Amino acid sequence: MKDVFFFDKMLTPKIITFVYWLMLLGCLISGLVTMFTGYGSGFFSGLAVIIGGAIGSRMWCELLIVLFKIHDNLQNIANKSE
Repeated sequence: MKDVFFFDKMLTPKIITFVYWLMLLGCLISGLVTMFTGYGSGFFSGLAVIIGGAIGSRMWCELLIVLFKIHDNLQNIANKSE
């Protein structure tokens, strides 16, 4: 708990993973709604929402995780030089 309070350990990467799964669920639900309610062009629009949303969500979350990996690596470098 001390690591979290003094920012020695990052909490956000775990939250990003949870947000990623929520975004995938949202893409799936919105794609299925688009497919079966006739909103938009129908089946292919819904399929595009599911595939595009999944790829976009993954890319966004990976970019955020890369920032935290850079932070971890910089901390390791700083700790080695001490």
